[in-house]
Amino acid sequence: MYPVCVRYLGREDAKDVLQDGFLTVFDKIGTYKGEGSFEGWMRKIFVNACLMRIRKGDVLRYSEDISESPELGGTMDYGVMEQIGTKEILDLVAQLPPGLRSAFNLFVLDGYSHAEVGELLGITEQSSRSQVSRARSLLQEKIKKLYNGTK
Repeated sequence: MYPVCVRYLGREDAKDVLQDGFLTVFDKIGTYKGEGSFEGWMRKIFVNACLMRIRKGDVLRYSEDISESPELGGTMDYGVMEQIGTKEILDLVAQLPPGLRSAFNLFVLDGYSHAEVGELLGITEQSSRSQVSRARSLLQEKIKKLYNGTK
């Protein structure tokens, strides 16, 4: 579960939340009904613990609607994606600002809908879309810089 916490919070805060998450697991173990995987049930507890930490830090207050954001884009050279590994991508995701990283993780990596992401983060569905879009744009920029546009 540590990698899940690191994805949302970074290494330092992940250690604290990991401990809190296990305390919650041990406290709530009686509520596990045996439906679905135990790992999935635990993952949900850890993701929620991470989200509570993020909300306490109030990083989501600074999220902005994509219609108000400057255009980051351009086009992505998807040939670069053949050169980059999963670990490198996750390292780049970890460098995103916390609000963008949270929305991106929930939507792209954990498979939540934008409505669910909005509910979990206390933002609107449109803000979720904006945050994920902005995170993707920043990741594209980071990948381009990392590989200097080489194919």
